[in-house]
Amino acid sequence: MSNRTALVLTLLAGASPAFAQTSPDPTGGGDQPPAGQPTPPTPPTYTTAPAPAPMTPVPTEPMPEHHVGEIVRTKWAASLYGFVEADTIYDSTQGLFESAGNGAIPRPDTYAGDHPQLTFGARNSRVGFDLHAPDYGAIKSSGKIEIDFLGNQPGKPFDATGLVTEAQFFQNPELRYRHAWVKFETPVVDVLFGQTWELFGWQSYFFPNTVEIQGVVGEIYSRTPQIRVSKTIKTEAGITIDAAVAALRSPDRASAVPDGQAGLKVAFDKLKAWHTGGATGTASDSAAIGVSVVGRQYSATAFSAKPESEVTTDGYGIAVDALIPLIGGKKDHHANALTLTGEFVSGAGIADLYTGLNFGVAEPALPNPGKLNPAPAYTPNIDPGLAMYTEGGQLLAVKVQSYNVGLQYYPLDQNRFFVSLYYGDIQSTNAIDFGAHTKNWKEDAYYTASVFCDVTPAIRLGLEESFYDMTFNDNTEAKNYRTQFSAFYIF
Repeated sequence: MSNRTALVLTLLAGASPAFAQTSPDPTGGGDQPPAGQPTPPTPPTYTTAPAPAPMTPVPTEPMPEHHVGEIVRTKWAASLYGFVEADTIYDSTQGLFESAGNGAIPRPDTYAGDHPQLTFGARNSRVGFDLHAPDYGAIKSSGKIEIDFLGNQPGKPFDATGLVTEAQFFQNPELRYRHAWVKFETPVVDVLFGQTWELFGWQSYFFPNTVEIQGVVGEIYSRTPQIRVSKTIKTEAGITIDAAVAALRSPDRASAVPDGQAGLKVAFDKLKAWHTGGATGTASDSAAIGVSVVGRQYSATAFSAKPESEVTTDGYGIAVDALIPLIGGKKDHHANALTLTGEFVSGAGIADLYTGLNFGVAEPALPNPGKLNPAPAYTPNIDPGLAMYTEGGQLLAVKVQSYNVGLQYYPLDQNRFFVSLYYGDIQSTNAIDFGAHTKNWKEDAYYTASVFCDVTPAIRLGLEESFYDMTFNDNTEAKNYRTQFSAFYIF
């Protein structure tokens, strides 16, 4: 051992009693030896320089009322929620995925239209966090982050891209965020920033009950980034009024104008409906009526192979929603509860507010009087089904009208068994103006009957029979029968 090492060890050994000392307990307590054991020896004392004289306190102003230490009264909190979902789906035609949405049904007398398929999946499983920060005076702040596994894969099995296999698509799905927002509530207004349900349709308050993954035919179902300002007014008569306006991401990024939405909802808190929105969210909700509107502008490049200007057109929509307890139901007593949900929508250029809707429309080919090869092609800058050019070169918003009605019946207080019916219809009166009539369609009607059973408060089973009846613009009807069994673990 070197002399330097020996010296260091000697110094450390001599100093160790000083390092081991702890500050005295200001209350006079401290750790005491167990009964019956001798008191340990008093540690040695060390001489140190005398402490400096205490400084004269500097006068300070009283702490202001808005100081953080005075107004933070609660703690940070995060709540985990979600569900695991396992789906088994039989379709009488081929091509639909777990979420059928408003996709085209294969036409009859085609291979896909004449052959069935069986789908197993768990991609709709979901997890989320509700976040709450400490109150800051009268300001309450919260946030949410929620994801599922229905993200946009690079292509679909057997499509033209060939980028993904069936095994990759169903067994290694992509994550996507459903909700990601922050909100602060004040005594004057509430403000929300981020992605969540769109205000149009007052989502998700009026959602129907189905086993099938929503949004289903005839149902407004959409989330997007937005800035929303809202106000809730509660009256002594038991009526709650919600008013809101929002600026949202435009579906046409080439437009310099955001979507504008506004809505008014009136809830009757003394009339309670036992209500399941989707397949898992069962709660006692107030009877309510909601009205909402949307206005938007589309800016398309001129109908040319080398556009140098733009053409604009407007989109619009109005939605009326209702939640009505035909037989009321509360959390502690909802035996024989019967609940009605309904929605009516009319507008143009709003296909993105539904799931997978485009009516099969397509841009027309550019004129080619010189018979050039290759022929000149127009590249649209707007998603299909929103605003498109007609054969005559006119930019039009694709019209949409939809409605749905649903019934839910709960015979028992424990939710061990309940049933529901749903009918939805969606149509377009001008889809015939865009593309081939054998590919675009004008109406889809959708019928479902569902049975649910809660094995435990956390495990729910659902069985549903549904029927799609689609009419193309050449009046051909395409039909699909779907049987779906799903199991949910709700947490």
